Parts: sequence; structure tokens; C-alpha cells
Amino acid sequence: MSHSLRFVGALLALLLGVTVTAAPAIAAEKSCQQITRACKDAGFSAGANKDGKGVMADCVRPIMQGGAAPAKASLPLPTVDPKVVAACVAANPQFGQPGGKHNAASAGGTETAGIQPAQTVDASAAAGNRPNIVFILADDFSRNLLSDAMIGKSMPNVMAMQADGANFANYFVTDSLCCPSRSSIFTGKLPHDTGVFKNSGPDGGFKAFNDHGNQPATFAVALQQAGYKTAMMGKYLNGYEPGKDGPPVGWSEWDVAGNGYPQFNYDLNEDGKVVHFGKDPQDYLTDVVAGLGEDFIKKNAGGPFFLEIATFAPHAPYVPAPRNANDFPTLAYDRAAPYGARPDATASQWLKQIPALTAADEAKMDKSFRMRNQSVEAIDKMIGDIRALLKSLNLDNNTYIVFSSDNGYHMGEYSLRPGKMTPLETDIHVPLIVVGPGVGGGRTIEQISENIDLCPTFTELGGAPQPGTTKPDGHSLVALLHAGAGAAPPAWRQLALVEHHHPPKDPTDPDVAEPNSGNPPSYEAIRTSGGLYVEYKAPENDAAYYDLKTDPLELKNIAASLDPARRNKLHAALMANANCHGADACWTAQAMVP
Repeated sequence: MSHSLRFVGALLALLLGVTVTAAPAIAAEKSCQQITRACKDAGFSAGANKDGKGVMADCVRPIMQGGAAPAKASLPLPTVDPKVVAACVAANPQFGQPGGKHNAASAGGTETAGIQPAQTVDASAAAGNRPNIVFILADDFSRNLLSDAMIGKSMPNVMAMQADGANFANYFVTDSLCCPSRSSIFTGKLPHDTGVFKNSGPDGGFKAFNDHGNQPATFAVALQQAGYKTAMMGKYLNGYEPGKDGPPVGWSEWDVAGNGYPQFNYDLNEDGKVVHFGKDPQDYLTDVVAGLGEDFIKKNAGGPFFLEIATFAPHAPYVPAPRNANDFPTLAYDRAAPYGARPDATASQWLKQIPALTAADEAKMDKSFRMRNQSVEAIDKMIGDIRALLKSLNLDNNTYIVFSSDNGYHMGEYSLRPGKMTPLETDIHVPLIVVGPGVGGGRTIEQISENIDLCPTFTELGGAPQPGTTKPDGHSLVALLHAGAGAAPPAWRQLALVEHHHPPKDPTDPDVAEPNSGNPPSYEAIRTSGGLYVEYKAPENDAAYYDLKTDPLELKNIAASLDPARRNKLHAALMANANCHGADACWTAQAMVP
């Protein structure tokens, strides 16, 4: 038996009040089957999760974790010999856990088998004083919500994070659409490696994420196996249904909604139990997950823990908390260029089809912008409350807090009605702000970073191996975070890859493109420090290049006038990145200077 498995067995036995020197020589199938049989004999049954009588969720899992029965359980746990539990844990540490391996022999043919995580690490590593991590991910949060006009108004606590920590000035997303971007965050992989390019369909959504084998390759799996308590709250992946889909592998606590965009009248899957929330002020979703997040921190103050709170705000329909519904009554959208800009003869074909804004369009966008600023006030309050809680628990010096967005958002730029999905700066360039141990205050990090970097960053901070059987395409940001003032920056990437597939018109998709909102054909793009190069799939040979040094607002497409050698160099860099796989190959491709 390996050292790590001996440790897990001994640790569990210790929690149960039994001293052992090694797991007893009880056959794995027999020991795990005994636990399942004890649960079934006590009245628990397959498919009874909603009644608090599920074999795995309400009986086997708490027994394997050495704890009490969950609050939702309607039956008491049976008594199981700790030696039997230790033997089962030693042979299959994930038995009974969400997504763990429950084969017919060991589980007695109970609930459907989950995905076995690809790696196992020594659980004794959890004994170290490793940092906690809190990740706040907003939905459709554009950089202009932190504009000069709004500094200190809607998000003073986020501005305080910038003052206390590091602001990544050139952080981009792999796709300016919810599900592909979130898939890249979870796995550290580009869309062409996650297989997730849309919110729905065969290459989109929660189903595509699962079908392409991404579940065992998330930072949650790696951190949990390394001894972290992990929690996912709020928005997960498009297509996830709380009443049908349970907690995936890797999460110790799961409080996730499906259609939470209205912020009221939604269902939350709380560790397998579906809880409905209504229309009262206390049901406001951002506040609910904020409270659950604080509870998780209090319960796991001994650490280490990882908490992700993914809000639905400020996604349309831009619903603010009732207390903020009348804020900023005179606020209007910035009319400066590229707002209202009209395409010229050089513009891409899809952009030429966009008509000019009307007075009604502008009035509607002003109102929407006010509501977006109102809706992020609850996010800001959550961040302030969490930072205060961490300080009160003396955890602030050992906890990283990360704030970001899954994609940007445009409203009137280039005459586009509200939306995303374009390769333009409004949609792909989002905030990334980090505070935590070793991160100097008031720092601006200029190196190009991307959402594929978050997964390897989280696992490096947690001392966990990279998840899955193949390395992520991204690169850890820890070296940049911990670089001292005046220190020479490490060798770094020269570009970020953006990939997008034109989505079908799916009425169930919350991001379905409204008329004239900008729904470009499929494309691949590279964003460098000095330019944006895009190749659209249709019409053939339609490309765009914006020189950001002379044209930072991306108003003039000069692709047609590029020297052929330069155009070939850009194309070669784009193809190398669009076809890279894994950390080494992608890092080499990202180092190309087109």
C-alpha cells in the first residue's frame, strides 16, 4: 500500500476514534460493499436523494467523510466498523464522493458510476499551512464598470482590492461567451482542447463539457485531492439543471443554480437537495450565495479551502438588489468613441451589416447601464463582507482573493446593440485583480495573461499537481504575482489566443444574440501587446488587423494593406496557437512574435 493511502486510511480512522497502524486486510470490494449494504439495510435507496434517503449522498458519503449525517438526510446513519471504512478508503479514496468510482461490485450496484479522478496525491500535504483561495467570478462584467466615472461609487471594495493587490492590465478570455470561457477557467485549456465552443449543442454547454472528459481535469479535483475543502456557488455551466444534475466530482460543497439570471424565483442545488427561492428581498441570488460563502469560510476556517462564487450579475436582465434599485439615477453611457462608430470600407463583412444607433437604442442602453452598475453593487458588498470576515478570523494574511469575469460586454460601441462574442477589446479584455500573501499592493502587471492561466495558478498556490492526464494549456501566474518591486519579469508569452464558433439561434440560450448585437461568424484571433489579428471563417479570406499602437479603439482594419510577409507571419502564429495542445506546446506557440 502507498504512503498516501496509508495516511488517508489512518486519518479517517483517527477521525472516527480508532487507532490503526495500517488499513486492515479486508478486500476492497467486500469493505465498500459492506458500507453500501449497511446503508440499504438502514432504509437508504438509490434515486432517493430528494427525500434525504439517497444511498451515496445521504449515507455512504458522510460515513466515508467521517462526519455526521447531512442536514437534509431523513434517516440516521447506520453504525459501520471503522476498520471497514478505513479499508475501503485505502483501496478507493473517492468511493462515495461526488463523481467518485462506485463500481457494481463494490457499491452493490447502487447509483450510477461517476468519473474517477486521474491523479491521487499524498493527503499528508494538507498538514502544511497552505493558503486559502476565494475566487469571485462575475458574469458579463465589462471593464467600463470600473471606469473613472464610477470609481468609488458602485464598486469601492473592488477598487480597494486594486489598491491592496495586483491588477492585470492585459488579461483576456479564450472566448467572449460564458460556457467556453468558464470551461477554460476550470481546466486551464483552450476551447479546441475542452471541446466547448458554445453554450448549447454538441460542442457547447454542460453536456459538451462532460462528453469531452473535462470533469476529472478541473482545479477543483486537484485541490480536493490535495486536501482542500472546495465549494462552488452560484452559476456553473450553461445547461446545468439543479433538479436533474447533481454535484460534479471535486466539490466538497455545492450550491448552484440553473436559471439564476432573474435573481429571484430560482432553484438552488444544495449538495444534491433542490431548494427553491422566491421573490422576497432576502432571496436575491447574489446575496444568498454571499451568505453561503461566508458560512463555508466559517466552517472551514482551519483550512485550507477553495471557494468559488460565480454570480449571475451583471448579466441581462441586469436585476439589482432591491436596496440598490434607485442608485445612480442620472448615469448615462459614455458616448466617446468607439460608441456609435460606423464601419468604413475596410470593416469586416459582419460589422458592415450593423445599422446606426437610434435614439430609442441609446435611451434603452442608458437604462441598462444604470442597472448593470446597480447590480454589481451586491457583488462589491459581498467582496467587502468576505474580506472583513477573513480579517476577523485572522485569515486575511493567508488567503488569496481573485476577482474576474467570464467575458466583457459591449453596449453601443461600433453601433452594436448590447452583447458580446466579438474579438474586439470590449468583449475579450476583462478585469483580473488579486490580493493575497506575497502580492504587493497597488501593482499593475502588464504581461499578457488569459483565463487558461487561472487553473494552473490555483493548483500551484495550493501545492497540487496539475489536474487530468494532460497538462493545461495555460501557465501559472504565481511568478508574476510574487515578483517583487523592481524585479526582472520572467520570460513570458507574447500573445493570447481567442476562439469562437458562431452559435445557433437557440431560444433557450440566455446569450442568444439579439438583432444587431454583434454575432460574428466563427473566427480565431490572436491578441498581442500591439495588435489584434482575426481570421473569420466566412466569407473566405475575411480577416482583420488592428494596430493598437496607432489605433487603440480598433476603428481601422488594415489587414488588406499589410505586407504579405507580415500577414504570413501573423497567420503562422495564429495556426500554431490554434493547434497547440498542452503546456509545453502552447507556451512555445504563445512565445511567437508575429
